[in-house]
Amino acid sequence: MNREEGKKLQTDEACEGRSYSRRDFLKIAGVAGATIGAGAGLGGLVAACGGTATTTTTAGPTTTAGGPTTTAAASSTTVSAATTGREVKIGFVTPLTGGLASFGVPDSYCVDRAKGAFGDGVVCGDGQKHPITIIVSDSQSDSNRAAQVTGDLINNSKVDMVVAASTPDTVVPVADQCEAAGVPCLTCDCPWESYVGTRSNGDLKAVFKWTYHVFWGAEDVAASMLDAWPQTPNNKIIACMFPNDADGNALRPLYEPLFKAGGYTVIDPGPFQDGTEDFTSQIASFKKAGAEIGTGIFIPPDFTNFWKQSAQQGWKPKIATFTKALLFPQSVEALGSIANNLTTEVWWSPNHPFKSSLLNQTCAEFAADFEAKKNQEWTQPLLHFLVFDWAADVLKRSTSVDDKNAIITAVTATKLDTIAGPIDFTAPVEAAGPPFKLGPCHVVQNVYKSPLVLGQWVKATKFPFDLSIIDSVTDPTIPTAGKIQPYTGA
Repeated sequence: MNREEGKKLQTDEACEGRSYSRRDFLKIAGVAGATIGAGAGLGGLVAACGGTATTTTTAGPTTTAGGPTTTAAASSTTVSAATTGREVKIGFVTPLTGGLASFGVPDSYCVDRAKGAFGDGVVCGDGQKHPITIIVSDSQSDSNRAAQVTGDLINNSKVDMVVAASTPDTVVPVADQCEAAGVPCLTCDCPWESYVGTRSNGDLKAVFKWTYHVFWGAEDVAASMLDAWPQTPNNKIIACMFPNDADGNALRPLYEPLFKAGGYTVIDPGPFQDGTEDFTSQIASFKKAGAEIGTGIFIPPDFTNFWKQSAQQGWKPKIATFTKALLFPQSVEALGSIANNLTTEVWWSPNHPFKSSLLNQTCAEFAADFEAKKNQEWTQPLLHFLVFDWAADVLKRSTSVDDKNAIITAVTATKLDTIAGPIDFTAPVEAAGPPFKLGPCHVVQNVYKSPLVLGQWVKATKFPFDLSIIDSVTDPTIPTAGKIQPYTGA
């Protein structure tokens, strides 16, 4: 054996213990990859547990290579290998069943992609490579259940961090539990006023220690509506529907003054209960007032009832912009032809010009992979992968995974490109509103706003309907495909 062969053997043997090639180190320190879990994914696992038990998903090997999310500095061709640290547990609370299940449709895919990216571990800020386990809990679309499973994750599973998404009904109780227990919590997909105001008796300046959030606000939706609606001639009479839930109660007092300030007359028949099946009285009031614009917030099954009854009872506004329920292709398809030209908020799409730092994949690539793997149309809650972009970045910068203060310190220093756009918690907090600054910004201490634009559902070929972006006044970096078209009803 010559000297060079001896060196190679020594290096190869060391790779089993204390040193790695630069390429191998990069695979550990910033792995990005893609994998689709075996079998039926989360749905199958939850079904096997009777639909209620916590589902545990442990990180496995990466099966599809992706680009690195961080760059490991090295002064030579080899660097010291990271020693193996303890397992790090991330709890993920999501509505896989119940009335909000449409929000959870892509979450099994997001978890599988995160597992693939984490591979056999992530090198954290302590210099050790830690295996990552994701424990998924179904909130069953119930706020009390969301709080309960979060408590189980904290007290029984001993998670190091909790992530969550999907409306205030999920996010708020999860965040409250984590704040009370002193556990770092990263969330998205809940209007920021609902996130802060619901937890603080309406105080939008409230500050929390353990819970941080990324999502847009009511000011962005209202600005988009008020920019788009005048493009279709109308009598400026708005029919408003707000439910008696966290979203409706938080957003009604924000939307309606903005509409009135824009010169619109607001017809509001009062709050309705989630699960309402008969909307005859509300529809009658809209017809009597001659409302030519319809707007409001619904969970998907409620909107299906409301809109079908509106068609049956002869109320067809010129503009119909409803949030929450119309986010999903499945909800639109359930309406048939009367869905054509309905408009809604758009907080994520394949056309958004962003890239996941964990996967090194654009929104378009991420959506295309989802459609290919799941054989269904892309859906806006693919934005939920944001929490895994974010969690991975936080762990890579946390000086100790055993010290939750170190983890939350890393959270507050987040400056990162994500599948939902750039987030920067190091930016100065905006001056207190209202009015609040439109578009992405560090709006309050615990929230960084992601983009919000307006879209319209139009008949398509590959799928029954496509969501076309028709207004991006709050974030012009997102391209539009045209102007708003009048609601046709068929």
